[in-house]
Amino acid sequence: MRPLTIAVASGKGGTGKTSVATSLALALTEADYIDCDVETPNGHLFLHPEILERSAVTKPLPRIDPDRCTRCGDCAEACEFNALALTKQRVLLFPELCHGCGVCEQVCRIPGAIEETAQEIGSIEYGQIQRGRQSIGFAQGLLNLGETATVAVIKAAKRRLRSGRIGILDAPAGTACPMVETLHGADYCLLVTEPTPFGLNDLELALAVARRLGLPCGLVLNRSDIGDRAVLDFCAEQDVPVLMEIPFDRGLAETYAEGTPWVEADPIWRERFQTLYAQIQEGMAS
Repeated sequence: MRPLTIAVASGKGGTGKTSVATSLALALTEADYIDCDVETPNGHLFLHPEILERSAVTKPLPRIDPDRCTRCGDCAEACEFNALALTKQRVLLFPELCHGCGVCEQVCRIPGAIEETAQEIGSIEYGQIQRGRQSIGFAQGLLNLGETATVAVIKAAKRRLRSGRIGILDAPAGTACPMVETLHGADYCLLVTEPTPFGLNDLELALAVARRLGLPCGLVLNRSDIGDRAVLDFCAEQDVPVLMEIPFDRGLAETYAEGTPWVEADPIWRERFQTLYAQIQEGMAS
């Protein structure tokens, strides 16, 4: 079976998603870890990669020539995101609303009145994680302060996933566009939650998104021995396999606080995460 690309996602923050994603990447050979939480990437705190390359991420912005613009208003009317507004004096651009789609340039009647320029919105850091003979690819997106185009940075980060390798995509929390973009094109969605009312509510939302995208799903239940059985009952009703249960354990919490991945703190967790990947493969094959 070909290597899978697995998006590790959660409907809310604080469920242990990054702990699961980093441990899964470290437990496997021929893996690439991509941190798609470009607003607050934190996988590097556990993986300690050697950064080998940095590259800028840009988005196209229209530049309007006031000497050529006739203020016909076609560009403002065509913009679906209200990034352009027509006034008596000129056409105003609101860069934070622009999605860089290029429609304004296409509908403009005057050649050269609108031209695309590149605005830097973030960066991609790429490197390697060395663990003995094991070499894991690492990439993370970093969105510049004040920017909102998270999807463009996530797309750039995902392009660092190499062919023929297992891909672990660490998704941002929630169910908005950044999470959707991370899941788009993945083979499998591994959902992480906790057995609490909040955990159940956000699991329902995240599962709905993954299924809308046509992705098979499984669950990792973190802090599994607190709360109630509502999450397990929901998974049984929705035919979502519970692939791993992680107890509310002081030793695991201390390991997390020290920035040490679970699979490096105790060999048994390496075996469990290897089994987790094998279960996903089996589920995909059946």
